[in-house]
Amino acid sequence: MRVFLFLIGCPFKVYGKQNFEKGKNYVVIGNHNSLMDVPLLTPFLPGGNKTIAKKAMAKTPLFGWIYARGAVLVDRNSDASRRKSFDEMKQVLASGLHMLLYPEGTRNRTGQPLKSFFDGAFRLAINTQKDIVPVCVFGTDKALPVNKPFYLMPTVLRVYILPPIAVQGHTSASLKQLCFETMWTFINNKTPKN
Repeated sequence: MRVFLFLIGCPFKVYGKQNFEKGKNYVVIGNHNSLMDVPLLTPFLPGGNKTIAKKAMAKTPLFGWIYARGAVLVDRNSDASRRKSFDEMKQVLASGLHMLLYPEGTRNRTGQPLKSFFDGAFRLAINTQKDIVPVCVFGTDKALPVNKPFYLMPTVLRVYILPPIAVQGHTSASLKQLCFETMWTFINNKTPKN
């Protein structure tokens, strides 16, 4: 991924790696503006991790093989698949890996810092008692915009890993609200140095 990003003119910087405590694993949540978010975050988070991906992504040439090996695949139209994926994500966390989720569900096309969050990441964190690490990505929406297929703009990419948010004392609803507000404020106020 480092070579690919260099070749396409998208240098990147990751800030806040120290927020991952050694020996702990987390539910990691990220904002989702572009198809570049997953291949950018997955290899550069401290420690091994898996993400969640649409089952259809496994059919994509080359990347499909990578998705099938490094992701929990889910068919969003199947209740049984969603239940199975929840159990698989718990197993990922039990194995000591981080579980990387995008609580907006799909790429953000709203023009706002974030779309509203779905419940899954927060139910998973409460169920497994794993703290949440919010991650905010900047620049991928310019490099590979959601509304421009076959387009790539060389752009500086920035990843900010925020401090963990403890699950103790929260319901999934209150945890979701706190994480949303934390990320909204950070994205809204942060102007990355390009």
